[in-house]
Amino acid sequence: MTTSSATINPQRLFTACCIALIVTAMTFAIRAGILNQLSAQFNFTNTQLGWINGMAFLGFPVAMMFGGLIYNLVGARTLMYLAFVCHLLGLFLTITAGGFWSLLLSSFFIGFANGSVEAACNPLIADIYHTRKTAMLNKFHVWFPGGIVIGSLVSALMTKLGLGWQLQIAIMIVPTFIYGAMIFGQAFPAVVNSETSTSTNIRALISPLFLFIAFCMTLTATTELGTQQWVERILGESGAHPMLILAMVTGLMAVGRYFAGPVIEALNPTGVLLVSAVIATLGIYLMSIASGGMVYLAAVVFALGVMYFWPTMIGFVGEYLPKTGALGMSLIGGAGMFGVSMWSPVIGSWLDNAKVEAAAQGVAAEAVELAAGQATLQNLVLFPLFLIFAFGLLFLLRKRFAH
Repeated sequence: MTTSSATINPQRLFTACCIALIVTAMTFAIRAGILNQLSAQFNFTNTQLGWINGMAFLGFPVAMMFGGLIYNLVGARTLMYLAFVCHLLGLFLTITAGGFWSLLLSSFFIGFANGSVEAACNPLIADIYHTRKTAMLNKFHVWFPGGIVIGSLVSALMTKLGLGWQLQIAIMIVPTFIYGAMIFGQAFPAVVNSETSTSTNIRALISPLFLFIAFCMTLTATTELGTQQWVERILGESGAHPMLILAMVTGLMAVGRYFAGPVIEALNPTGVLLVSAVIATLGIYLMSIASGGMVYLAAVVFALGVMYFWPTMIGFVGEYLPKTGALGMSLIGGAGMFGVSMWSPVIGSWLDNAKVEAAAQGVAAEAVELAAGQATLQNLVLFPLFLIFAFGLLFLLRKRFAH
């Protein structure tokens, strides 16, 4: 259905998108904060927790691929309605979950809802603010790290008050209903054809540069989100408060992304990616050897390293692979989340194996968790270390694909 732009309330739609993204980020942060409670109640191994985490990250790229392909047919309205329904379904299924398989299913629905938010809101915001796309999309994406700050602090407070994981999940129903109330009955812009057709977009995806960037995106996303999602289990015995670290890291990222435009315009995107990989490598390495108050300093370095990864990777596709259109940007985001879904159970198994190895080596019982967390971080440092070489090559060859 086409709708006159005069009947559209851009600010209301934009605010609804931001609240939906906050819900998306809160699902990420609160899930990270309740892993210990889930492990205690259901006697899960870290590998099982990894599969539960991984299903949320798998649902995200499935929704982005699905939404990216049908956006021109159904528009943002239908995808936002779908996100709302799946958020409610996923949250209720999580609250009533009785074990591993029900948590797998509920996590997938939450991930699918999160991906639907991204698939709907990015092109919607570009449509309603077509003369200020970059500025408004930057302001929109601030609310992913911003929402993680909110979720981290809520989870830390509720845990301190002795409130169970079901109540922590339930708190997210409130902002879900808020964004639902803001979109139902609202006029949405008519779907317009993008600068290139969907068939042109699909053909443009089959290029060495896009495939290379998609592979790198699986590693940048795992460097950022894989480390953050496991912060409770990895840093729980480090002497620092894991959820406060997550709030601090994502708070810094929100500020950095808010001012990302001038930074990325001043530097070539490939240069930003290369420097980010170097700093992220240093940050994860420092976290792997730090304890107590030094963990906070290491986490700051980590935040500076990963803050520009996600928006710069998507921006790179928009700038250097324009024929892939909105579909290319959606699929790059989907590739990142798919990578995290695949690596999450592996990270969990690293923790399990490191605990066994530390115990076998006679490490004191109270120090086993810390030793396992540090060993896992030493494995995670390999992701940004590889990216230094990948982005170094990209930086050297940047003039060949510049348009």
